[in-house]
Amino acid sequence: MFLHRKELIQPVNVGKPDARFGTYLLEQFGGATGELTAALQYWVQSFHVENASIRDMLQDIAIEEFSHLEMVGKLIAQHTSELDQTSVYDAPLFKLKGGGPHFLDSQGSCWTAAYIQEGGNVIRDLRANISAEGGARQTYEALIKACEDEGTKKTLHHLLTREITHANMFMKALDDMGKLDDPFFGNIPPDDTVKLVFNLSQGEDARGPWNQEPDFDYVADPQPQGGMPLPPINPDDERSVSGAPQSVAGKAKGKAPAKPK
Repeated sequence: MFLHRKELIQPVNVGKPDARFGTYLLEQFGGATGELTAALQYWVQSFHVENASIRDMLQDIAIEEFSHLEMVGKLIAQHTSELDQTSVYDAPLFKLKGGGPHFLDSQGSCWTAAYIQEGGNVIRDLRANISAEGGARQTYEALIKACEDEGTKKTLHHLLTREITHANMFMKALDDMGKLDDPFFGNIPPDDTVKLVFNLSQGEDARGPWNQEPDFDYVADPQPQGGMPLPPINPDDERSVSGAPQSVAGKAKGKAPAKPK
């Protein structure tokens, strides 16, 4: 059951409407790092989580993200309230679709469920959520730097702050499960290469805790272990005059493929 209260969770007061800036705000309404993506991501993730407290946390944050979507939508609506006075070159998306929010990002691309990260594993999901909050925080910081209206900045500052809070909550949940700094998750144990790290970008090499003992075995000069791959088998490929695939015919005779006469 959903219950919507018409009062906003936080105030939204735009002093000077700017439809061009409203276009930027679409990034947090219908964009990859936007509030719709976060709300749906956390809500759907909660369906498979057995831990009641983590499930409750995901649902609480999801509903807060819907409240943030509402705030961003109201910001866009206020910034496009004087659209008739705005040059079409300043805000072409709104000139074509009308004022207010739309399920588009700042470049006019439609929102897609492909933005959502959920995989049926609580550890995987919580780690994805930390990344999502980081992406949203970066977008809000860019919006604040591009904004000239103080009322808008205040709202964006609050939204940025909540991204930090949510990331901290997800990190605490991982820590409570003993998985905050544990790279292993899932039900299938890794094979014996799990500690190997390879020096594959050679020249002025730099080392760090990500490729040092005791957690890792550093291979300074890695060599291929798989041998030559088998040649492809493609019955639809072009053939030599002998009728056999050229690569196979040449290999069978111990010489290069015959040239057509």
